[in-house]
Amino acid sequence: MRMDFGLNLEQTQKLIMTPELRQAITVLQMSSMELTEYVEAQVLENPLLEMRDNDLERGEETGGQGDMVVEADKKDFDPDWLEYFEDRSDLGVSPGRGQREIAEQPNYEQFVSQAPTLTDHLMFQLGLSKTAGDLRPVVEYLIGNVDARGYLAISLAEANQQLKVGLPKLEEALKVLQSFDPPGVGGRDLQECLNIQLDLLGEDNPLVRILIADHLSDLAAGKLSKIAAKLNVSPQEIQEAADILKKLEPKPGRNFSNANDTRYIIPDVVVEKVADQYVILVNDVAIPRLSINNTYRQVLAKNSSADPDTKRFVEEKLNSAAWLIRSIEQRRLTLYKVANCLVELQRDFLDHGVKYLKPLNLRKVADLIGVHESTVSRATSNKYIQTPQGVFEMKYFFSTGLSGASGTQVSAESLKKILQEIIQQEDPSAPLSDQKIAELFSQRGITISRRTITKYRDELGIPATNRRKRY
Repeated sequence: MRMDFGLNLEQTQKLIMTPELRQAITVLQMSSMELTEYVEAQVLENPLLEMRDNDLERGEETGGQGDMVVEADKKDFDPDWLEYFEDRSDLGVSPGRGQREIAEQPNYEQFVSQAPTLTDHLMFQLGLSKTAGDLRPVVEYLIGNVDARGYLAISLAEANQQLKVGLPKLEEALKVLQSFDPPGVGGRDLQECLNIQLDLLGEDNPLVRILIADHLSDLAAGKLSKIAAKLNVSPQEIQEAADILKKLEPKPGRNFSNANDTRYIIPDVVVEKVADQYVILVNDVAIPRLSINNTYRQVLAKNSSADPDTKRFVEEKLNSAAWLIRSIEQRRLTLYKVANCLVELQRDFLDHGVKYLKPLNLRKVADLIGVHESTVSRATSNKYIQTPQGVFEMKYFFSTGLSGASGTQVSAESLKKILQEIIQQEDPSAPLSDQKIAELFSQRGITISRRTITKYRDELGIPATNRRKRY
């Protein structure tokens, strides 16, 4: 067997994931809040990065001596580094940015302060109450054992093992707790929670108490006729009692925040209608403005006496700083392009609401702005857009759809809106089945299966036919 050796040349293309490219991708995926935290961390790590003072930045833009200083500095730099200082936008200064920041300052009236927790709310009421001094520590202990639902998560026997005050005093303390707002707080189970609320409301319908005691599971399943037969009453009477129960809160504590509750969303993009045109603003006001530290820049000057290791360190950090600033600017431009494309494609939605939302996929937007689908996906990930119709995740605008009568596509969100309207207009005494609703869609020229109707109804939190029936 003869073996031959040869040398072949082959040219191939590969995408190498450099640290700079990885950073640019990471920055693109971040929301405004995440990017703010990331930039602050990078400033601590990279001595060449500085967070600009907005007042100073505006002073430079109004004709200060900043341009003269930069021009003078550039004479002393090696040609290889001039490119970093040719375009000052790469160093965190862009014309008009200061003026834009003034115009885009957030409306602080829209921010919601941290709401009190359930524990805070209960302790506040205890402080205002006339509870006896020796009973207050016992009530405080019980408050500390109220869970997020508003239920007492410990038995009185267990509490007595810790406090050694006797069950009568614990019962007295529990009554104090159960008299506080929200109604039903301090209940040890669902039944007690609901009965506390009935007592506070002065409700004396005995049928309601019977439903709470023995028929909650059947009531939740919508089996009103079955309950009526067992109790030998009419379905209408059960319906009236059930209506009273619906006014009660099964989890009285859930309307209060916890320590980690997020109170507001900061939109990454704001779309406002001015006259007949939509104006798009990338909300980057909170993101720190970056610049290069002048002291370290002098190390790269031709006549610098810095040793090679120091120059190499500064070069690496300058490279990293420049890439970060460029990545942030590229993120802003990409966000603007994507948002502008969404506004053009979904103008009917912006003008008229959810029913007019069109089906849209990532590829279409990517083709229109000349980028890859993955770029659009990253640009819209974990980001919110404020529109005249409300605040939405940017991913909300990308949805599948079905064909309408004229061959046009109808988005899933539009179908859900139509489904809601159909159910709102139905006869409560004879609610429509999912199959009947599908037939009504067909009459509108939209072919949709019963299973899809069921899926959308569940996603909207709308009960099934038997649970919507009114007697």
